[in-house]
Amino acid sequence: MNVSEAIRMKRAVRQFKDQPLPEEIIDNILNAGRRAQSSKNTQPWSFIAIQDKTTLKTLSECGTFAGHLAGAALGVAILTPDPAERFSIMFDAGQAAAYMQLAAWELGVGSCLATIYEYEPARQLLGYPSEMHLFIAISFGYPVDHAYLTTLPQKGGRRSMEDIVHWDRW
Repeated sequence: MNVSEAIRMKRAVRQFKDQPLPEEIIDNILNAGRRAQSSKNTQPWSFIAIQDKTTLKTLSECGTFAGHLAGAALGVAILTPDPAERFSIMFDAGQAAAYMQLAAWELGVGSCLATIYEYEPARQLLGYPSEMHLFIAISFGYPVDHAYLTTLPQKGGRRSMEDIVHWDRW
């Protein structure tokens, strides 16, 4: 699968098989995030890779629409310094997330972003330092419906190029 095909076929997966991911696949996913580009190569992220089902369930309760974390084979919490320090921190974290998700997709693993709103319960659960912040986690796992990996997402969910691209001026 090439990058263009992965981007075209990628979709959010929120229901996963109860099947662990092999260590090699987990390493590939995490390494893709580690290798993501960042502003001035600051790499302002750290990851907490979570496989414990109880921890994933509890973390899923720290976000309004984060329930899919509870059924994941792997959750990745993306930690950053305070984004108020520099605008690009969250952009950089987003690139790390995108790289991980595309690497996973190529390996037949689905994923979905989860926004974390309950910051202190998440900090207590995962034990990360007070100077770090957790706003995004990603669920990873094999999709319950394998067709997700081989069929295009349904039409109508994306704005047209003409609607979003302006040439030279608005």
